[in-house]
This record gives sequence, structure tokens and C-alpha cells, in this order.
Amino acid sequence: MPSAPTADVRPGPSGSRSVLERRTGSIDGPRKPVEGPDRGAGDRRIPRFVWALPPVAVLALVFLYPLALVVQQSVSPDEGGTSLAPYGDVFASESFRSALTTTVWLAVGSTAGCLVLGFVLAMVIAFVPFPGGRAVARFIDVFLSFPSFLITLALLFIYGNAGMANGLWTDATGASSGPFDFLTTPWGVLLAEVTYFTPFVMRPLLAAFSQLDTAQLEVASSLGAGPARIVRQVLLPDALPALAAGGSLVLVMCLNEFGIVLFTGAKGVTTLPMLVYSKAILESDYPAACVVAVVNIAISVGLYSLYRMVSRRVGA
Repeated sequence: MPSAPTADVRPGPSGSRSVLERRTGSIDGPRKPVEGPDRGAGDRRIPRFVWALPPVAVLALVFLYPLALVVQQSVSPDEGGTSLAPYGDVFASESFRSALTTTVWLAVGSTAGCLVLGFVLAMVIAFVPFPGGRAVARFIDVFLSFPSFLITLALLFIYGNAGMANGLWTDATGASSGPFDFLTTPWGVLLAEVTYFTPFVMRPLLAAFSQLDTAQLEVASSLGAGPARIVRQVLLPDALPALAAGGSLVLVMCLNEFGIVLFTGAKGVTTLPMLVYSKAILESDYPAACVVAVVNIAISVGLYSLYRMVSRRVGA
């Protein structure tokens, strides 16, 4: 019998390997792959909090440091040193109490108007079919990106002293002036804020109404319920979480609104943001301006915490 072939283990030419070495990598057997360094080992050795340091540092530098300067300035009177005297002076002033009262009632009144108007308009868009309804719903999303002063300017063109409404009145009656002269009053600011912030209530309402089973409305109607009862017992309970979330957000934004009050030219309307502007720019009283700013920030943070709590419950 012919003998079994044997592996060729003859050494090759100088500097070359044998056939078996070329096939297997070595005479003893296949060569194990060389493992590279464990790249993840270095990452695991770095504590996780280290990765959070850069964004926290940027946040502290861009946002927290300026706020700290405002708080520091609020306890630094012009006479020098550190004192709470600026807080006492501001809290005792009639201008601060008047601005706080005006800010609160404007914010609450605007929020109430936005809730009522937004609920009605959202119901119409969601449940009343009409041509262009989908385009109107999309326009609401675009409207949210508009600056507040743009809406104020539009109202000035319509209801201002030389606006369209007064022009039509004077042309029709021959009077020297028109009857619409309310934009420079608190009611004009209220109208502008309701006009601008109503879509912020409508957006979550439309999202809530899109999840509503229309079969409930059909069953309620077939059982003899009228429109008012359907709204009260079917639509309103499902809309309450969206109303609470949208209303909380609008309340926070109305509390800090500056552009609408400024562009309406309502000189008799002084809110907390307007008081900060007046103290800092017109009077150069920076400690008093910082005190008002700190109060405004505290109220805003409290209301924002309420908004977040309501939003979490809505999400749950």
C-alpha cells in the first residue's frame, strides 16, 4: 500500500516559511488572532458624573451665573455692602404693588379668555366639518412661531386711532374720530394677549380631541343628549387635562410678557417686566430692578413647577 502523504515541513528558501507554516500560520497549529487592547476598559474606568461636567459647566456659565449676578445685585445697595434694604424699599413702594396687581390680573384674565376661546375654537375645528379645516389646524402650529409684537402691530392696524375700524367709522358717520380707543388701556393689552396665546391652548386640546372616540358622541346624541350636555358630560372631562396643561403654560407666559405691553403703548399699564425695564433703563436703579426681577423669577418658577406637575399627570 502506498504510504499516507506527509505534510511538507521542509524549510523554504531563506526568509520564507514552509508550506505548513504558510497554511496554518505555524508548525504547531493555527495561530490565534492577536487581541487588541480593550477599548472599553478605559471608558469604564471614568466615573459617569465626569461626562455630565461639561454640559453642567456650560449651563452654569450661560444661565446660572447671570441669575446669580442678578440675585447678588438685588442685595447690594448703592451705599455698598450686603443688605436686604433694597427688598424693603421695593416692597414698600406703591409702584411695585400696583405692578404686581396689574401683572396678576392681566395674566389670570388672559388665561381665562384663552381657555374659553381656545376650547370653543378647538371644538369647532375638531368636530365641525368645514372646507379648509385641516389647513386651519396646521396654521395653528405656524402661528405658535410668530413673535408677540407682530400680533400687537396687527391689532394696531385694525383698532388703532388711525386703524381700519376707526377709518370706516369716520367715513360712514363723518365724525372727526372713531370710537375704538382701547388698545392703550389694560383692555387692549388683555385683547392682544388673548389673541396671541389662545393657540397655545388650542394645540393640546386638538391633540386630546383627536384621541376621543367619536362613538361616544354618537351614542350620547342617540340617547337624546343636547349639544350643551354632550359638551359638559363628554367633551369637557376628556379636555380637562389638556386645558390644565395649556392654561398653566399660558399663565406663565402672560406673567412674563413684555413685548405686547410695550408695543401697545399702554403707558398706564405697568407690569413687573415693564417695572424692571423702567427701573434699570430709565431710572438706573439697578438694585431695585434686580429685586423686581428676582420676584418675577420666583413667581415664574413656581408657576412653571405647577405646569410641569400638571403635564406629568396628563402624561400619566
